[in-house]
Amino acid sequence: MKLDYKTKITTDREFYPSLDINTSLESDRGRIISSAAFRRLQNRTQVWSLELNSAVRSRLTHSLEVSQTARYIAKSILKEIDIDGLDDAFISIVEIASLLHDIGNPPFGHFAEMMFDKWMGENLEDIFSSVISQAQVKEKKFIYMLIDDLSNFDGNAQAMRIISKLQRYNLSYTQSAAVLKYTRASFEPKPKKDDALSYLRKKSGYYYSEREFVQRITKTLGIKKGHRFPLTYIMEAADDISYLTADLEDAVDKGIFDLDEIYRLILKEDARVNADNENEYFKVLVEKSYERAKKDDKPYQFNLFLTLLRAKLIGDLVAYVSGVYVQNHKAIFEGSFNSALLEVDKESKYLLASEVLRNIAVTHIYNHPKVEKLDLQAYQILYGLLNLYKEILLISVEDINSVIEGKKIANKIAMMLFKKLSNKHIVAYNEAVRDIDKHYSKVKQESLEIYYRVRLLLDYISGMTDDFALHEFQTLWALKI
Repeated sequence: MKLDYKTKITTDREFYPSLDINTSLESDRGRIISSAAFRRLQNRTQVWSLELNSAVRSRLTHSLEVSQTARYIAKSILKEIDIDGLDDAFISIVEIASLLHDIGNPPFGHFAEMMFDKWMGENLEDIFSSVISQAQVKEKKFIYMLIDDLSNFDGNAQAMRIISKLQRYNLSYTQSAAVLKYTRASFEPKPKKDDALSYLRKKSGYYYSEREFVQRITKTLGIKKGHRFPLTYIMEAADDISYLTADLEDAVDKGIFDLDEIYRLILKEDARVNADNENEYFKVLVEKSYERAKKDDKPYQFNLFLTLLRAKLIGDLVAYVSGVYVQNHKAIFEGSFNSALLEVDKESKYLLASEVLRNIAVTHIYNHPKVEKLDLQAYQILYGLLNLYKEILLISVEDINSVIEGKKIANKIAMMLFKKLSNKHIVAYNEAVRDIDKHYSKVKQESLEIYYRVRLLLDYISGMTDDFALHEFQTLWALKI
């Protein structure tokens, strides 16, 4: 059965839609590439925080690599399916989604997400205490829903917030939907393992603050609740594939490994992962790449090894995930396919090869003493900034309004800190508070104001680059604030 991609790839957007789909998507691409949020990715951690060696990957260089792999996958898929002349749009959407996929990630990588949640868990009940003490049973349930939402920071959900509220990209609904990797709201409970959409809903995809935006997108594009936009599977697969050899290459640049050490580690881990089967796919690929590389001049050996390994592995993985997309086309088009493309067959030689590389990265790179030291520094910086800016969360809404209007308040520290926040973030806060339903109870209105104030703080700190966060922390502590 032929599937109608014209229902998914449309020109619909919040404001000023274009009549031509390709013009619409080129507009999306231009808005993203020229935006400050995209440029900041060049100084955000991939693995190595505050890295001076520009050859080591940042979130920006990683996103560029993902977009290239996504393009490759999309072209491979289009050789097998007919989408009524929308080929260029299909490719463009996955490229742009790949450029955007990490835009919500905070400074210092995924470690910061856990740290934010830890700080929220320790502080939010105190911050909400004034409204909790006044609340009725139903109101308390609502307040704790907001607390749960704030305690689940996720780069994917923050990306949707940046797209819709902080940068106001006004992207086409199609392009925004392609970035929505997980379909569960942060305030919703995690699904059970036997849930039909358990994989698609395993992590937070958007916050309470963006729920109406996501509802408009899904309604316009005919995406059922909890389901995913089809092209998102391609962006995800490209991300999974791009990680595989990148971290090893960066670890060599950082002096963690040399070629012979990497070779021995891969063979050892491959033997462990494939102990119960006769799969020699990756072992043979690694051995051939190593033997060819050792014949070259020594300074070039690792580069050649990695080039040979990466080219063959990516080519095979792209062919594999493209085949999975085509074979499961109807479920993917509907957004009910409950797996990553690379992970659908747990015994696949390609998944096992990726598992070998992931295991090495986790054991020997992410848990390396040098990386753990950087994580501890990140903890000190971000935890310190949150503690400093907490002062803003403890003053009254009347004082917040006074500061916004340029008036002085008794708490001079909070006043000075508030003035340091981004104007765009303050505008997003003002608009959210202005739109709180006046028919809500007083407690509910006050709870939402506090919620959006905490979001304001998270927006500001999570939007920092690694070096700006360090500078801000050092500056404020030097001033004894």
